[in-house]
Amino acid sequence: MRILPAIDIIEGKCVRLSKGDYTTKKIYNESPLEVAKAFEAHGIQHLHLVDLDGAKSKQIVNYKVLETLASQTSLKIDFGGGLKSDTDLKIAFESGANQITGGSIAVKDSDTFVSWIENYGAEKIILGADVKGLYIATDGWLETSQLNLFDFVQSYQAKGISYVICTDISKDGMLEGPAFELYRSLLSKVNIKLIASGGISTFEELPQLQELGCEGVIIGKAIYENRISLKQIEKFILSS
Repeated sequence: MRILPAIDIIEGKCVRLSKGDYTTKKIYNESPLEVAKAFEAHGIQHLHLVDLDGAKSKQIVNYKVLETLASQTSLKIDFGGGLKSDTDLKIAFESGANQITGGSIAVKDSDTFVSWIENYGAEKIILGADVKGLYIATDGWLETSQLNLFDFVQSYQAKGISYVICTDISKDGMLEGPAFELYRSLLSKVNIKLIASGGISTFEELPQLQELGCEGVIIGKAIYENRISLKQIEKFILSS
């Protein structure tokens, strides 16, 4: 199971939100590169980088941060937040993204998102399935659609998607544990590479998610609040 620590960017700084609410912003570090280098030093190979300014403005904003992290570390970066056009995508990949995550666009402009899967391949494109209850949320979680999670994921599986990040918004940044039942249910219905996201709070949850069959797990606030140490993650990676 891949470990993907999260770096969320607002105005070039490393921040965390609770439940996607921008008013809960907490700055953890002025230098995302410093944070990324600390991850790399502990054997972490992957990074989940979110452009929160981009998610709000509906176009890529913090691509310079992506460029810096990609050029100055060896981390394989999954980049998301506000990717809405072919131009945004081109900038993301040219700036060093290894994979990109599309959430809102997959809901609002399916044709474009499907063309990305076809043009770049299923290994490069991740479906972002952010849920409130069982319904897909969009636009930095400011809107909730009428799309059911299971139908949404199944429809994109039929169109070639294999990687899916599923975030239970009610758990994000709350340090109350991930949505185990939701993931179990999703994995029983669709054959996907599921990346768990939201609510990770203790080290013990990592092997549990691995056992469920998750392909990856995104860890954010638990690292920044020292609930899970980089040393523990390093040991987990070495033993996996």
